[in-house]
Amino acid sequence: MPGALAQDSLEKPLLRTPLTLRRAVQELLKHGWLEHGTKPRLFKTIATETVRINQLLEPLDLEAKVDELRGLAFASVLPDFLNDDAEQDEWAHPLMFRQRLTLEHSLVLAILRREFIQQEQQGGVGVAVRMAVDDLLLQLDTFIDRSGSDMQDRKRVLTALEALRKHGVVSELDAQDYIGIRPMIVHLANPENLQALLQHLKNLSAQASSAGQSTDDGDDTAQEA
Repeated sequence: MPGALAQDSLEKPLLRTPLTLRRAVQELLKHGWLEHGTKPRLFKTIATETVRINQLLEPLDLEAKVDELRGLAFASVLPDFLNDDAEQDEWAHPLMFRQRLTLEHSLVLAILRREFIQQEQQGGVGVAVRMAVDDLLLQLDTFIDRSGSDMQDRKRVLTALEALRKHGVVSELDAQDYIGIRPMIVHLANPENLQALLQHLKNLSAQASSAGQSTDDGDDTAQEA
């Protein structure tokens, strides 16, 4: 009977995705990334089952990307993702969001990325990268003026680092006042844009110093006259 057939079809058990794949996808979507160092089994699952996992993610307009050399897997929006409200909002994926960084946050990100690449070139891809907060402050001096208060400057940097930590870029501050720079930083932002930002700010700083020097020279000349 039709009614009996319908009832039988409703009672059929749901064909489940293997547990290992479900756990891997769930963990990937939880933060947007995972690392081999903290989740080795799940990372291995994603690295070996990338095609299958991407089939599961495709209805969400997402895909998994794997950086095996750095032990990193992360979720990314598919290139052909189209938002129905694109005219009103250039970015409105329901599961992913694009963070608009302040100039200061972008500057910190650019310096951290440069440091990460430099240490990788010296120690090899996959090396653990750390940076002292004091060193970060010194490098920031090249581009922006300090406030005059060491405590206030440090607070600003720690606030920027905390904002970036939520995106998997850095670790928490350790007891030695170091932060770990995580491999996600290589994939998070456009390197050309970050390098252009550093160069632009360096040029502005040089121009400001040159203008200040010219003013000082003019004052000295006036006093001699």
